[in-house]
Amino acid sequence: MKPPAPAHACAIVLVLLPLLAVLQTTCAQKNAIDIYSLTVDSRVSSRFAHTVITSRVVNRADSMQEATFQMELPKKAFITNFSMIIDGVMYPGNIKQKDAAQKQYSAAVARGESAGLVKATGRKMEQFQVSVSVAPSAKVTFELVYEELLKRRLGVYELLLKVQPRQLVKHLQMDIHIFEPQGISFLETESTFMTNELADALTISQNQTKAHIRFKPTLSQQQKSAEQQDTVVDGNLIIRYDVNRTLSGGSIQIENGYFVHYFAPEGLSMIPKNVIFVIDTSGSMMGKKIRQTREALIKILEDLRPEDHFNLISFSREATQWKPSLVPASTQNVEEAKKYANSIKAQGGTNINDAMLMAVQLLDTATREEQLPSGSVSLFLLLTDGDPTVGETNPTKIQKNVQEAIGGQYSLFCLGFGFDVSYAFLEKLALDNGGLARRIYEDSDSALQLQDFYQEVANPLLTAVTFEYPSNAVEEVTQDNFRLFFKGSEMVVAGKLRAQSPEVLSAIVSGQLPMENITFQMESQVAKQEEEFQKPKYIFHGFMERLWAYLTIHQLLERMVSASDADKQALETQALGLSLNYSFVTPLTSMVVTKPEGQEQSQVAEKPMENGVNFSKAGVSLYARVHDLPSKTVGTPGLNAPVLYRYTSRKLDPDLRIPSRKGFLANPLLASSSSGGPTILDDYLDETMEETSPTAPPPAPIQAPTVILPLPGQSTDQLCVDIKRTPGPLLLLLSDPDQGLEVTGEYKMEKAQFSWIEVTFKNPQLQVHVSPEHVVVTRGRRSSEYKWKETLFVVMPGLTMTMDKAGLLLLSSPDKVTIGLLSWDGLGEGLRLLLRDTDRFSSHVDGILGRFYQGVLWGPPDTTDDSKRTLRARGFDFDATRELKLDYQEGTPGTEISCWSVAL
Repeated sequence: MKPPAPAHACAIVLVLLPLLAVLQTTCAQKNAIDIYSLTVDSRVSSRFAHTVITSRVVNRADSMQEATFQMELPKKAFITNFSMIIDGVMYPGNIKQKDAAQKQYSAAVARGESAGLVKATGRKMEQFQVSVSVAPSAKVTFELVYEELLKRRLGVYELLLKVQPRQLVKHLQMDIHIFEPQGISFLETESTFMTNELADALTISQNQTKAHIRFKPTLSQQQKSAEQQDTVVDGNLIIRYDVNRTLSGGSIQIENGYFVHYFAPEGLSMIPKNVIFVIDTSGSMMGKKIRQTREALIKILEDLRPEDHFNLISFSREATQWKPSLVPASTQNVEEAKKYANSIKAQGGTNINDAMLMAVQLLDTATREEQLPSGSVSLFLLLTDGDPTVGETNPTKIQKNVQEAIGGQYSLFCLGFGFDVSYAFLEKLALDNGGLARRIYEDSDSALQLQDFYQEVANPLLTAVTFEYPSNAVEEVTQDNFRLFFKGSEMVVAGKLRAQSPEVLSAIVSGQLPMENITFQMESQVAKQEEEFQKPKYIFHGFMERLWAYLTIHQLLERMVSASDADKQALETQALGLSLNYSFVTPLTSMVVTKPEGQEQSQVAEKPMENGVNFSKAGVSLYARVHDLPSKTVGTPGLNAPVLYRYTSRKLDPDLRIPSRKGFLANPLLASSSSGGPTILDDYLDETMEETSPTAPPPAPIQAPTVILPLPGQSTDQLCVDIKRTPGPLLLLLSDPDQGLEVTGEYKMEKAQFSWIEVTFKNPQLQVHVSPEHVVVTRGRRSSEYKWKETLFVVMPGLTMTMDKAGLLLLSSPDKVTIGLLSWDGLGEGLRLLLRDTDRFSSHVDGILGRFYQGVLWGPPDTTDDSKRTLRARGFDFDATRELKLDYQEGTPGTEISCWSVAL
């Protein structure tokens, strides 16, 4: 932390994230710049979101202060306006062609001013920032507007908003209005900052076609405690929803002379797919990357359907195929492939060219010899983390080779692992071949990112989809033909109606199923649709024209990636014209922010590109001081003295020795593992160094039991259950078909703790999988990872999921048993299960724990020892002993309780 600055040098940083503002104070006078009002109005009309953020601040100091307005917005969004009102004078942002703003930008840089206002931050967000000097007692109003089209992914639309005020705000209010003429079928809110105290500040109202989410906390609700003036509001607010659909031509909506056609029919069967996984196993994938790739690949293989065909190609210096040809996804083949995937090691260079040409040849041969199902879809999934270094290394030549080999027959999807990969190279490679590219971020959930991307393309429903509209009714239509339509996605076509268009707008959507062509027909009454969007006051009027422009610009920018030089200029001219006409900050335009005279005049906001961002990957150093290690070592025998070890994520010292439980290892790139492959550095860094001592500490006399069960029919007594033997590691803990609930777990006897516990609900369809490392929540085909002891508040139809800072995860519903999951780090540490409202179990409850809620009979106390009784459950007798145990249900350090203890 920096020391307090003098009053005249005080810097206040106001950070406004997609909905809220962050105020960081770096001067002695705290909150000199005070946010007294912060409002967010986000209006989603037919998937198109228009968000206005208004922040009002006042300088309460007696000297000039500098406030930096900083916010995050989604990467796919376009800023459309930013303005400041200072002393009653408005200072707007002017959007210009990038070249026109370049002179001002360069002049500011020459003066040493920080001119860039927008930069990429995180996976899905970009950061906007602007500074202004504020006179004593002066007030400033900041207003920022951005727009985005919400994309349907894995069955839902998602509106992501970041919330970080970092100070108490007197008037803090967020309003999200959603209007969907098709009808809202599902609505869910998720927050990583919501607490039980803040829950009352969140209200959700919904009818058939509209929803309103309001967050309006009072000062006391925002405050961490009576002693602390800091705010608890710090994290993400996410709204997810979907709309009603039928097996039809979709929904055509019309407003102010423009239309949008949403197409995502229900009820179609999946088309068999032929997929070749092309996996980079070069040395740069060593460590966590290759482990996560193996984990994801095994899960992906499990999701293949019997009618699918597949193969695997791993490549480093050379490419190696798992089987000589594609094979059906039978149980036996999938199990063999999983073993192969589990055995892949990382070493060598990166030969992308040969690997891709080998994959294309495999599909060509299978197609030519008619080995694949008729009407099936063929695709490649390429995963790599670096540039080509072996064989053909010219990216342009590789792109040309692959495109010529594929010849428009198959689709290629590219996954770029980490920041070292050339994303621009992969994006063009994918777009040239009818696919798309995605960056996989290096994090604990990288395996889930891989799985989720696969789920997006794993279920093709239609091929060769085309949209047709009468030429006398429609002009200037966005992309109207698509190679593939996947389950859980949506196709969107927008256009402009002609001045003298018919009263009824008709559309024909055609596509191909495995054995036949299919046609959908749709009609929409123009006047009726126009009227529907004119009435509601809560929608952003004129949005459909802007939606058309937004979608057109995005598609033009995408086409520019794979266009020839001659075509690229025409596409750029068209996209630039739309960007300027509709005041969008796109990669082709810049916004010059004006300020009062005498302050910096040349700050420029520009739109960064995923494939053009210079992501820096800072080296991370890890130091470990080791004392009195055993003299037996690997690579360096006889070493006993204390040694300082250093590891950086960028470079490996060839003289580096890594401590392990067995002594020391030489540089893991040079040493060999027990299996003969290269040793993975991360594997050794993860190991725990333990100091030996002559005497072990005495065991704790009282520990937490495996499970504590509230006894049926009693309000205070509890049953403490310890697992001493099991028929196997996998256990059915609870099952209640009437409640649509099942709880399973894997119990390791040698560690006397659960490896994982999994809770599955049928309605809503939800699975929560917890391990000591993290919490994974799967809804439908979407998976999200959360860390223990981070706040979480999810409200979905029929279920609420919360987690607090103590690590207690609760799954509750008004008519269901409440299930609690806890990462317990007290005595007897490990995963713990909690149950509340157990009177809601039905008469069909079962499982090794569920049987204690079915006709339990207690025998009389033992004649010689009244602390012992017999308990009968489902025909089995258990010896129960009155004992002291550690109650984990209220969190660490726990409290001693007396309970009836039984061993399973």
